[in-house]
Amino acid sequence: MAATTAWLSPPSRTELIENLVSGVDRYNPSNVGILEDYLYHQIRSEEYDCLANLAILKLYQFNPDLFNPDVVINILLKALTAEPFPDFNLCISLLDDRPPNSALDEPDPLPTLLPLLMNLYNLLHQCRFSAFWVLYRSDELEVIRENYTVECAGFEDAIREVAARSVRATFTRINSERLGTYVDLTGPELEAWVAKQRWTFDSSTGVVSIPPNPDNQIESVVIQEHIKLPQLSKVISHTVQVK
Repeated sequence: MAATTAWLSPPSRTELIENLVSGVDRYNPSNVGILEDYLYHQIRSEEYDCLANLAILKLYQFNPDLFNPDVVINILLKALTAEPFPDFNLCISLLDDRPPNSALDEPDPLPTLLPLLMNLYNLLHQCRFSAFWVLYRSDELEVIRENYTVECAGFEDAIREVAARSVRATFTRINSERLGTYVDLTGPELEAWVAKQRWTFDSSTGVVSIPPNPDNQIESVVIQEHIKLPQLSKVISHTVQVK
């Protein structure tokens, strides 16, 4: 419930942005610059407001001349950090097929980078965290790292939190080497990250223990059915008639 409330109205959202997101002005193209500035505030300050970012994409949809591919890429990168929530797919759904924009000073990077971003999303969605980091660190994604995520404060830590949510919901114990591949950390950095999660690391066995929570506990459920005699008589009578 708290996560839903934060998604609908994050504490970082100002009254001005609230009016732009929730009021009739959300479709006013003259406000796109304010929303774009708010996006870059999110990027610098490790904050996130999906509905405000979706409002930008909706304005781009209605006003193709406003389209800024760098803004779209940054929106998609922020949406990656929200997994397993459906933010990334919501953003993708607002990206229409567009003809090349000749008004851009430089070639549009989105057609090249969008498939790579979708690959990153699919790996996260499938909880293939080790493969995610391999792709993310690859030469193929160097342009994303050097031009976008380098400016996105806390991006890699936010992805590690995505992995942490899955680990917390799945494991009570996990080998530290395996966990390290999930979060792209080793040695003292991994130990510090584990301590930050309030998990326990046993250096003698290399095992990380995750405290019990409603998601990682297996509990047997006993289902009792009460059938009254008249109901049982009807079943027996029906069986006899069928024979």
